[in-house]
Amino acid sequence: MKQTLKVFLMAMGIMALTNSQLSASGKKPVQYNEDGDIIKTGWNLGPLPVVAFDNDRGFQYGALLNLYNFDDGSTYPNPKSAWYFEASAYTKGTSKVIVNYDKRELFPGVRLFAGASYSNEKALDFYGLNGYQTLYDMNALTISTEDAKLQDKMDAGKAPKGFYRHSRNLLKAKAELQGHITENFFWEAGYNLNWTSISAFAPDNYSVAEGNLYDLYQSWGIISPDQANGGLISALRLGLMYDTRDREKNPSRGIWAEAHLSAAPSFLGTSHPHLHVGATMRQYLPIVDKKLTFAYRAVYQGFFGKDVPWYALPFYSMMGSADADWDGIGGYRTVRGLSLNRVQGLQTVFYNAELRWRFVDFQFANQNIALALSTFCDGASVLQAYDLSNKNAATNDMATNALYDKFIDTSKPDGLHLAAGGGFRFIMNENFIIALELARCFDQRDGGTAFYINTGFLF
Repeated sequence: MKQTLKVFLMAMGIMALTNSQLSASGKKPVQYNEDGDIIKTGWNLGPLPVVAFDNDRGFQYGALLNLYNFDDGSTYPNPKSAWYFEASAYTKGTSKVIVNYDKRELFPGVRLFAGASYSNEKALDFYGLNGYQTLYDMNALTISTEDAKLQDKMDAGKAPKGFYRHSRNLLKAKAELQGHITENFFWEAGYNLNWTSISAFAPDNYSVAEGNLYDLYQSWGIISPDQANGGLISALRLGLMYDTRDREKNPSRGIWAEAHLSAAPSFLGTSHPHLHVGATMRQYLPIVDKKLTFAYRAVYQGFFGKDVPWYALPFYSMMGSADADWDGIGGYRTVRGLSLNRVQGLQTVFYNAELRWRFVDFQFANQNIALALSTFCDGASVLQAYDLSNKNAATNDMATNALYDKFIDTSKPDGLHLAAGGGFRFIMNENFIIALELARCFDQRDGGTAFYINTGFLF
């Protein structure tokens, strides 16, 4: 909490200094909108240390820079353009760099979103496919170690999760345009690139008698040899969006709905051609105007094709945002509390239902500040399963086939994965938002209690 407070104070100090420097020569008096908020103008810079926590990846550290251009303030709280830069790492072995750009009016009526990122994930969670059809149970594993400290942790019930991990290098990039059809109805078009390089995870201080789930998936033929190490997805996207939000980063009313089709053909360089369909419905219902809001999101994703690659499944694909596709279902950006990548399949659905209470607003150091609390319930499920049949049963030895029977059960479809929790948010100028959230799964097969320190609202 002390580290988070430092971030708050640095954010306010840096933003105040920047604003005073940029406005000193302009000699313009401070202006207020109808809600009593200070109308921000010109460039607002926010260089900050990255201090965050993700239950799936550990503590995050690094640096980021937000650049907001409000120009004459006519679009506040929405900036006319924005840059985002980040270089950070996590204590569980992930490092990443991100560059995003958002230009509200590239041409009259046309908006540009562009972004690129690279991440090196040495120990990425992999719980298999089709949710509950793949067993997640640490008690089902036989783990041995000669490391005394690790043995003490294991004796205390904290077993290492190397069986459910692999390594991945990931490069993502996108460039998308968004234009008006009517006042609230938009078309979207763009290009998306996603390159993955995947390998097995090798623990250095313990061994698992059952091996590694990623390797077993290959032994059973669920993951084919030509897909085992990842590949390239090069896709064109078309979409439609309907947006009546009162503001983008922290809405209190309105609807934000979108649907898109993504085609990844071989002639664009895609390793395993396929189609992707995504649809998202979000609505913000004011209970007490700008103070108490009920918000929900429902998301459908479907992959279609003769040879849909397994490495395409762990991404939440969307349009209309400067960031490239989020990681898969589970974790801070999708289903809080659920272990990252716990729910993967050819067709999936997840939802978020959240009550947001903005309990105080004030101004400090020439900034608009608000504090908010929330409570939520999230869920996810696989609608259409990936083929988990043991294709190599005839050639595998008895032990490998016995492990298949132990970890794979396709006798019934996936169920509903549920989690619930609450959170706190610090909001500055309606755009810079720091979030603290705690969530717990209803079923221990999905994880336990998860804590997150991050930025923004989930949706």
